[in-house]
Amino acid sequence: MTIVLAPDSFKESLTAKQVCTALEAGLRQSLPEANILHVPMADGGEGTVQALVDATGGSLLTAPVAGPMGGPIEATFGILGDGETAVIEMAEASGLALVPEGRRDPRRATTRGTGELVLAALDAGVRNIVLGIGGSATNDGGAGLAQALGARLLDESGHELRPGGAELAKLATIDVSGLDPRLAETTFQVACDVSNPLCGPQGASEIFGPQKGADHRCVAELDAALAHYARIIERDLGRDVATLPGAGAAGGLGAAMVAFCDATLRRGVDIVLEHSGLEQHLQHADLVITGEGRLDGQTRFGKTPKGVADLAGEYEVPVIALAGSLGDGAETLLDAGFSAVLPVVAGVGTLQQALAEAAGNLERTARNLGALLRMGAALPVPPWPVADAGGEQSGAQQAT
Repeated sequence: MTIVLAPDSFKESLTAKQVCTALEAGLRQSLPEANILHVPMADGGEGTVQALVDATGGSLLTAPVAGPMGGPIEATFGILGDGETAVIEMAEASGLALVPEGRRDPRRATTRGTGELVLAALDAGVRNIVLGIGGSATNDGGAGLAQALGARLLDESGHELRPGGAELAKLATIDVSGLDPRLAETTFQVACDVSNPLCGPQGASEIFGPQKGADHRCVAELDAALAHYARIIERDLGRDVATLPGAGAAGGLGAAMVAFCDATLRRGVDIVLEHSGLEQHLQHADLVITGEGRLDGQTRFGKTPKGVADLAGEYEVPVIALAGSLGDGAETLLDAGFSAVLPVVAGVGTLQQALAEAAGNLERTARNLGALLRMGAALPVPPWPVADAGGEQSGAQQAT
């Protein structure tokens, strides 16, 4: 039996690779002869760098960059096993978690550090970059990133704009003559799982600004500044980003990646699936085990386990999903490509206990799952008809 392990991380507890290790430890106790393959997964957000580096045998690098409020920090990015592709999480350089709650200010926060990570990846020799843009502290439309890459954003006096989204209201001219020439030779894919436009009622400022520290007046100021920015981008660069789906992701970083880097915005899990090598392993798999910390009705809308199940379905490989907890609507996943959906927590306890005991819970569940698989393989074909969901008997059952 060939079993492919393709879980996401269990947030605040285990990386996707650690989940794979725990699952294999349990399965080996019941199925010692099984061929077990690890393909750590992610959805383009937190954990994507680690998952893809682990899945491809790549490496992690660090670089000094500007943090979201301008101070120096060290940020990590990955080079995949092919040596030609870098994977970056913007949250490493420009993330909300890097700013204490009392200091959050989307009027001043900058994406410059994310641009500096892109430069570090280019210096490492890659010409394919995957950028995950979740968890931002910023609302600067990616202006800081553009400036780091060599663009000049000038006010009416010809002075460079200072950091932050509020400064975009002063923008008069965009000069891209100094953009790093390597950008034109580089392919950018942006993991973007929201469809929000740059401006307006569903835009970056209105929807995401409050969680970054913006009050009602600040939201209105930032939205107006981004709308002005979009007009200058269209005039000077010929790119209409104001209503582009996904342009509002990460405080407008999606817009900047399209305008300055000619990037493609894609669903995060699709990018990870493409680079992880999962499809190749599925061609010879008998079973896939996936999962994440929580499974519920929202899992079917683009989360990692659903992406895994969709791809496995193309090869008619059954999929079992494991989770720390099952939420409302988890039962609907049985109609969405999953053969079984199982919780791993043994009994009632606190969240802290569940997080601390995740590896042991996964190992125990995998051991029991392996025992069930072994038992199922030994059972004879039942001599009674079993109807499927539509009330029809399968061919094998009718023959029996």
